[in-house]
Amino acid sequence: MAQSRSALTSGSALGLLLAAGFLSFAAQAQTTEDDTTEQAESVALGTIILSAEDQIKQALGVSNISAEDIAKQPIVNDIAQIIRKQPGVNLTGTTASGAYGNNRQIDIRGMGPENTLILIDGKPVNSRSSAMMGRSGERDTKGDSNWVPAELVERIEVIRGPAAARYGSGASGGVVNIITKKPTEATGAINLNYNIPQSNKEGSGQRANFMYATPIGENFVLRLNGNYNKTEPDDPDINTSEIDPNDRATNPAGRSGTINKDLGVLLSWTPVDGHKIDFDLAFSRQSTIYTGEAENSNAGVSTPGSVPEQLLNTESRVIHRRNLAITHEGEYDFGKSFSYLQWERTRNATVPVGQAGAGTGQPSSTEKYTNELDSINLKSEWVLPFAVYGRDQSLTLGAEFRYEKLSDPRNFGRPGDGSLPNVDPNNLTDQLSQKTYSLYAESNLYWTEKLTLTPAVRYDYNSNFGGGFSPSLNATYDFTDEWQMKVGIGRAFKAPNLYQLNPTYYWNTMGNGCPIDPATGVRIPGPCYVVGNPDLQAEYSINKEIGFAYTNDSGLTGSLTWFRNDYKNRIAQSRFPITAPGVRPAVLVWENTPKALVEGLEGNFATPLGESFFFNANATYMIESKEKQTGQPLSLIPEYTINASLDWYANDDLTVTLSATHYGKIEAPTFNTSNGAAYAYPDVREAYTLFGLNANWQINDTVTLNGGIDNLFDKKLFRTGRSGDANSYNEPGRQFYISLNTTF
Repeated sequence: MAQSRSALTSGSALGLLLAAGFLSFAAQAQTTEDDTTEQAESVALGTIILSAEDQIKQALGVSNISAEDIAKQPIVNDIAQIIRKQPGVNLTGTTASGAYGNNRQIDIRGMGPENTLILIDGKPVNSRSSAMMGRSGERDTKGDSNWVPAELVERIEVIRGPAAARYGSGASGGVVNIITKKPTEATGAINLNYNIPQSNKEGSGQRANFMYATPIGENFVLRLNGNYNKTEPDDPDINTSEIDPNDRATNPAGRSGTINKDLGVLLSWTPVDGHKIDFDLAFSRQSTIYTGEAENSNAGVSTPGSVPEQLLNTESRVIHRRNLAITHEGEYDFGKSFSYLQWERTRNATVPVGQAGAGTGQPSSTEKYTNELDSINLKSEWVLPFAVYGRDQSLTLGAEFRYEKLSDPRNFGRPGDGSLPNVDPNNLTDQLSQKTYSLYAESNLYWTEKLTLTPAVRYDYNSNFGGGFSPSLNATYDFTDEWQMKVGIGRAFKAPNLYQLNPTYYWNTMGNGCPIDPATGVRIPGPCYVVGNPDLQAEYSINKEIGFAYTNDSGLTGSLTWFRNDYKNRIAQSRFPITAPGVRPAVLVWENTPKALVEGLEGNFATPLGESFFFNANATYMIESKEKQTGQPLSLIPEYTINASLDWYANDDLTVTLSATHYGKIEAPTFNTSNGAAYAYPDVREAYTLFGLNANWQINDTVTLNGGIDNLFDKKLFRTGRSGDANSYNEPGRQFYISLNTTF
């Protein structure tokens, strides 16, 4: 019994996916007696046929995190904490400069957070795009992975590589799909979580939430959920007290605090068998408790009476997110469908920061201004079974519409001094929008008994830059029942964001940070303007992977995958002015730059050890991650990462997990790609290892107690705050946590 339980709760996403794939393949030879039998995400019409989406979710570049996995490694604040432990995943800032270094977001395969698409129940989340983008691409945002409390998560799908190409703009690196719990019967849950660091300079955290579901009549089920989550900020001098003044910038900031308040209502209606309509309404308020974080982590908080000093321990940013969605899932004699209409509004109230000279990125007032981002998403997808030469197949057809409108009265609609290109001073607006229309088709073709092909093509037309195709092909070949080879290639794209496109959005260097003239080798005298460019084209990448997987009946699984992403038309600030030599101010624009390359290896191994233990490990090695034009890194990620865990099933009610993550060294950029200036103190972050210990005790059928220690051996890392230094974030020390979960 213990061995069986180990296999089911191991956290080996690959093992679970391959097991599901093997069962599905075996089921092809069987016929079903009931055409209305539901299979998760598949169509049952005589022979069980996987949809193309289900097939690519069994690719080697896909991981699945279950609610049981989350219970074994409880979340302190943000589910990014456990997503980062999947193959190919790390947490980074939006650029390799180290700016806003403690605001780390999910980065898949080194493509950067801006190329990771976040979904909740299959619907895109776009709130982070409301954060202003700096002149080098940095944003003061923690991303979109913290809108769902960990206890409401049923599972998380992490999709990497060619498998992500079908999801459209923003998925060049990968996709994170957060799937919430949707009870069908009366149930409830209350969850309490508390963590306290050993150091009194690090912020503690507490979280409380509930979920309640009940049927209403015969055809309706109502789900209510609420959440309060607060993480205190670090002490303002956490880094200055630990780092020699000669080895740091002035007062590098620690981790800011966060407060989340969430309320959600889901009403599921089943008007007839085989059809379900969900009405989903969610309200969230997320705020940042200021501790000195700024673009260069040098906000002057130690200066009495300064704006940064006044902001300490107050809310410097408040984001209100409203989400309304209607979703329909249908089953028919000829197939099945999934359709939704979603409206998302983000109101981002933040303190203004300087956009000129030495004050760039520094808070300039304690009074907040507000911008608004409206996103509308409409999608309809149909899975249709068919047969070719007597072989059952499936075809997926879909259409999608995305609309974004950003209103930013402080940063949009500024005429400058009349020297900005593409600007009519008599026709200024503080709004900008774009629309994307998409059609896609994909098929799951059982070519032979051993070979399955999943071809797909997607066409996107954007109102700002035109159209383009994104084809992909994934294939699985079964050598034996135990050995498989999986291959994929796909073209993924990302539309320019509304800050990069707006010609009235600009930064003034005031002489600080103008680029070096390539003809003379001398820095261009300021001022220089960095301006949005309405003529930008989409970024795109060619993603390839090939790998081998092994699984046997004893529960042992393993895989090794090589991946390569060739990145083209990457959007970055130009280093060469578009104005004539000698004309002041010199104007630089966002432009499509030449190529970049990401290449690496991912591996996974999992096996039971006797009746009571289960071992699971994965590793990622980055062979290359750089801009080809400059040779600089794309993001600050480790050269390699190893995650491992050992589960001990002491008895049917108690599980103890020892975990470890080893991060290889992180290389720093050698110069600022915005202006060509060499960094004075380029440095690496040396390799380090973090251990964790957790115990999960099922007290009875309704109560679970969870407790443990993060960073067991108290390996603290501090931030220097120097531009271009890979020591750009804090790694907190030993923390103790306990959680109590009860269902009723």
